Amino acid sequence: MSGLMKQITCRLPGGYLDKAGTLHQEVDVVPLCGRDEELLAERRMYSSAALVTTLLSRCVLRIGTIRPVSAEVTRELLVADRQFLLLRAREATFGDQVQAALYCPWPDCGKSVDIDFSTKNIPIRESVEKGPTYSMELSLEASLKDANGKEYREVVFRLPNGGDQEAILPLLKENEATAFAALLERCVLSVGPLKTLDDGLISSLSPLARMEIEREMQLVTPKVELTMGATCPECEREFAVPFDLQDFFFGELRTSTDLLRREVHYLAYHYHWSEREIMEMTRDKRRAYIDVLVDEIERLNNAV
Repeated sequence: MSGLMKQITCRLPGGYLDKAGTLHQEVDVVPLCGRDEELLAERRMYSSAALVTTLLSRCVLRIGTIRPVSAEVTRELLVADRQFLLLRAREATFGDQVQAALYCPWPDCGKSVDIDFSTKNIPIRESVEKGPTYSMELSLEASLKDANGKEYREVVFRLPNGGDQEAILPLLKENEATAFAALLERCVLSVGPLKTLDDGLISSLSPLARMEIEREMQLVTPKVELTMGATCPECEREFAVPFDLQDFFFGELRTSTDLLRREVHYLAYHYHWSEREIMEMTRDKRRAYIDVLVDEIERLNNAV
């Protein structure tokens, strides 16, 4: 006996371009199960970006004609596509309704605010151009000059992906400016005839040039809008709330290894299912059977 899986078929807002240049957008996503809870419980200090890579490779059955989907493929997905897939994985695992509590950010209030929304209503912006590279032209003021005073304005870049997230995250915790510079080094491929691999290319860009490149990246990238609007019922003021999908979903999934093993033991003892069958169930399916067992045992005890 294994848990029935609710598969979701959807379309990536960006898409995966394989080495042959073929774009893959349609994906099949299934719920995360007990094995994934076990992974989260055992890897609390694991890089969150790397954990997303691993979990997506387990719940994404296919991307276009690519099946199975390896960690290497999910690592190469655009950041927005990874967020999109986490949304769909959350819907497959727990449904689309989200209930959370936060605090009003106004200093003279600070009261608890409940938010309730559907992930289906989160705005998704699909990219028009699918890359893999993009070109732009810096303004005259932002142009890069070489040692001879020659100006270069054409910039070729790609969009950040999961591999960039994994590499940049440790830097981001220490210094945001350093992390952004490292991201540009990975994503900016050339400025005029100068390649990013040339020493000092990114550091030689002016703050204005970096700002223009970042702005252009934001314009062409697909986007999952994860900023929610909320109103405090106490002070009645409105405010914007960044919804940390990754932490929220992982928090819902995470359980202690001890509790997970006790649930497996309980179901195996009464139903005689194997550990593999039980661990392939989603949490909701697993606990639904536990609730049935508790009710039945209580009924039998009362009948004695």
